[in-house]
Amino acid sequence: MPVVANYSLQAHNTMALPCRAAGFFTLRNDHDLDVLLETLHGQWRAQPLLILGGGSNVLLLEDFPGLVVHPGQRDIELLADHDNEVLLRVGAGRNWHDLVEWSVGRGYHGLQNLALIPGLCGAAPIQNIGAYGVEFSDCCVQVELCDLASGQCFALQRDDCEFHYRHSIFKTARARNWLVTAITLRLQHQAEPKLDYPGLRAALQQQNPGDCSTTDSASAHSPAAIAAAVCRLRRSKLPDPARLGNCGSFFKNPLVDAQQLHSLLAKAPQMPHWPVADSTAPGHSKLSAGWLIEQCGWKGRRRGAAGVHSQHALVLVNHGGASGMDIWQLACDIRSSVAERFGLVLEPEPVIIPTQN
Repeated sequence: MPVVANYSLQAHNTMALPCRAAGFFTLRNDHDLDVLLETLHGQWRAQPLLILGGGSNVLLLEDFPGLVVHPGQRDIELLADHDNEVLLRVGAGRNWHDLVEWSVGRGYHGLQNLALIPGLCGAAPIQNIGAYGVEFSDCCVQVELCDLASGQCFALQRDDCEFHYRHSIFKTARARNWLVTAITLRLQHQAEPKLDYPGLRAALQQQNPGDCSTTDSASAHSPAAIAAAVCRLRRSKLPDPARLGNCGSFFKNPLVDAQQLHSLLAKAPQMPHWPVADSTAPGHSKLSAGWLIEQCGWKGRRRGAAGVHSQHALVLVNHGGASGMDIWQLACDIRSSVAERFGLVLEPEPVIIPTQN
């Protein structure tokens, strides 16, 4: 497929920002990958490169002056199905929630807590997406890649991906030119559901009050039932990007050590906090970035078309007509408020393009 020039990216970022790309290339199969590599070593050799999937975790501050590559591979391949284990190979261009629905519709366990997370499958390992006690890394087997600078294609096994909270090797400078082409996941026919979040248990109880009267109810805790409850929870808290431009949670929940937590709780005893299970941060606790922002008075505030969602302070929104810089300036002011009051510097969750300090 040829490069499309002066291409609008408004439909390719969930913040609905009206930026454009100098060139746009959709990758659908292995032949397209060969064409792309030729393109990158030809006319677009010296131009900036951006890999953009569903655009659910990016903030575009301006038009992109180079080539945007959009993954479009959507195939699902069943690699193995024996005993309790199912192995799936999924193209990077598959919509993540479509994959979750496909898997729970077949009764597979593993992805149900990750329902309704926006974006494509190729972005899942980059961000190590997570929700309701489950992360992508829990089911990842390997990630297939192509280094667009060298043309080399290779795969990384789960333990080589450097997964931890909202981070992976794919977010480092080493991976700047890496394109995710497919992921392999390990799911199960039978598994103990992860229902540690009280809100999730409550949603299941409301969904099936009769079935949920006992904790071992198979129907109440089926993958489809849990996915449906997760969808209800997410829809009750987060705005639909198709109706109100946003990229989900804008800031990461900060991690603090025991000494920091003790100092913070001395000043704000009601501050929500949870122990971190991540082995890369032993002895640390996770704080609620949304709570911190709300305490600083930002929830529901609006500056022109840029604002903070009225129901969830962690979500910045485009009411229509905001620029990327409008959203970014709002985010910077929120960070300054939280830093001044609590001494904590919030880290943006989306990728800011171009990079800002």
